[in-house]
Amino acid sequence: MLYEGVLLFGVVMLVGLVYGLLTNQRHAMEGTVGLKVSLFCALGLYFVYFWSRQGQTLAMKTWHVRLVDRDNGPPALWRATLRYLFAWMWFLPSLAALKVAGWSSGGAVATVLVTGALAYAWLARVHSDRQFLHDVLCGTRLLDARPAPGAASPR
Repeated sequence: MLYEGVLLFGVVMLVGLVYGLLTNQRHAMEGTVGLKVSLFCALGLYFVYFWSRQGQTLAMKTWHVRLVDRDNGPPALWRATLRYLFAWMWFLPSLAALKVAGWSSGGAVATVLVTGALAYAWLARVHSDRQFLHDVLCGTRLLDARPAPGAASPR
């Protein structure tokens, strides 16, 4: 997830730049709702495109992880979209808790988000197939995509 975040930094910066230019944004606190919606859509396009096309984002290729559906192929467009939406369960409960509690300090936000993500990851440990909840709900799963030992590497 961290490596994916590093790669997405450029995407987020580009979307922010384009949004700021198109809306003539002059202050960081103006148009934040539109920017959030734009970023949500841009990230969705990134993930859905790569997942439905080849089952791997750029970071997933590096770590030899592949997303497949029940037939062991790349997920259909609708399934990849559903997975993107359900994957927000990594963060939404924590963000809702922060909103309800009224906490906004950096330490509180970081602590609650990390605790929530660890709790969500723990759910995969208790699942019989070691799957994340969003994969179970979407009918997808992550596979080890390392080449078999002794297999010729593609050129």
